[in-house]
Amino acid sequence: MAPSLVVHARRGAAVLATAAALSTAVVPAAVADGSPSPAAPGLYGTTDPKFDGVFRQSLAFMAQSTAGVTPAKQAVDWLAGQQCADGGFPGYRADTSKACDPKKDEFTDATAAAVQGLAAAGGRADAVKKGLDWLKAHQNEDGGWGYQAGSPSDANSTSITLGAFAAAGQDPAKDAVKNGKNPVETLLTFQLGCDAKEEGERGAFAYLKDDKGLRADNLASAAAALATRGKGYLVEPPKKDADQPVKPLECSGDDKAGPKDAAAAAEAVDGYLVATMDKNGGYLLPSMPGAPAKPDQGNTADAALALAAGGHRSAAEKPLKWLQSKESGTAEWAKDQPGRLAKLILATRAAGGNPHDFAGTDLVEQLNATGPAPEKKATGGMGTEEKKDDDSVTVNVWWIVGVGLAFGAGIGFLISGRKKKQQL
Repeated sequence: MAPSLVVHARRGAAVLATAAALSTAVVPAAVADGSPSPAAPGLYGTTDPKFDGVFRQSLAFMAQSTAGVTPAKQAVDWLAGQQCADGGFPGYRADTSKACDPKKDEFTDATAAAVQGLAAAGGRADAVKKGLDWLKAHQNEDGGWGYQAGSPSDANSTSITLGAFAAAGQDPAKDAVKNGKNPVETLLTFQLGCDAKEEGERGAFAYLKDDKGLRADNLASAAAALATRGKGYLVEPPKKDADQPVKPLECSGDDKAGPKDAAAAAEAVDGYLVATMDKNGGYLLPSMPGAPAKPDQGNTADAALALAAGGHRSAAEKPLKWLQSKESGTAEWAKDQPGRLAKLILATRAAGGNPHDFAGTDLVEQLNATGPAPEKKATGGMGTEEKKDDDSVTVNVWWIVGVGLAFGAGIGFLISGRKKKQQL
C-alpha cells in the first residue's frame, strides 16, 4: 500500500474510533444495530456504543461536573468497569468479563478521555492512576501518542492525552517526558508556521505527518489549542473584564519560523481558528478529505471551547452564537446524543453562556435524561458543586472494514467532529 494510502487508512481507523467518540458522527448503519447492549446498564445514550461508548460517557461526566450534577454510581461504575486489566480503555466492550486484547482493543483517545471523565466524577483515583500509567507505558519514542499502541504520533491523540495529565493534576511537560522528549514540544512539531503553503493555514495544526507534509486540520487545531495551554475538556469561563484579543501569527519577509513556545503556539492556532470561522460565516468545516463542505457543529463547539481557554471571551461568543442559531441545526444534531450534548455544555459554559438556556433548550436536563437519574443535581446557579473526594487522586482489520463501510456509505466526513474523536 502506498504511504499516502496507509496514512489515509490509519487516519480513517482512528476516526471511527473517535469520531463517534467526539460525537460529531453517527456510526454507519452497516456497523450499528441502533441500540446498546442489554448488558450495558449505566451507559448514557441509546445508539450503538461500539465506537464511542467510553468517550461519550466520559464527556457526560465532565459536562455534568460543570453544572453541579453528580452522576449515578451505576453510571460511574459502568465507565470504570470498561477499563482493561492493564489500565487502558477500549472504545467499548460489551463483555467486561473477557480480557482485552492490548493490540486491538485499547485506544489512547478512549483512555485519555476516561481519565478526564473519572477525574471529573471523583472517587476513582485508582482507575485514574492506572489510566495514566497505561498512557505513559504506551508513549512513543518521540514523546507523543498515536490513537493505538504502536501507531505513529498524531496531534489529536497527543492533545487529548496531555489533557488527561492536566485533569489529574500533573504537568505532562515534567511528568510525561520520555527519553528526554517533552510531549508538549512534540505536539508543536505538528503546527504549520510561516512557511505554510497557504497563508490562511498559518498557525493551524496537522492531524498527522505524511509524505506530503503538514496539512491544516480543524479538529487537530482545536484539540491542540487546549493542550498547548495545559487544558483538558474542562475549561473555566474567562472573566468578562479580562477579555483577551486574538493575535494571529505574524510573518514578515522570508521568515519561515513558527511559534517559539507553547504559549505562542496557542495564540497562533487561536488566530487560525478565528480567521477560518470568520471566512466561513461563524463555523468550521469538516477536516476529512472528501467530506462535504457543510458546517461541522462538533468542530465549531471545540473551537469555542478552545478560544475560551485562551481567555478570548468575545471570540468564543461568536461560534457559540452560531451554534444557537436555527440555521445551524445544532439543537436537532445534539438531541438525545449524550456526547454531543456534553460538548455543547462544556463549550457554552466556557464561552460565558448558560447551558440551561441554549436557545431555549436546557442542555443539562437533556443530557441527564440520556442516562441513569443523577445522584445529585445542583440546587441553583451555574457554579460547579464541590465533587467527591478523589482519594488524593495493528489496527484491527475490523476497524479498516468499518472505515471502508463509512466511506462507502458516503459519510466519511463524520469523523471530523472528535477524532477520537466526536469521541463527538
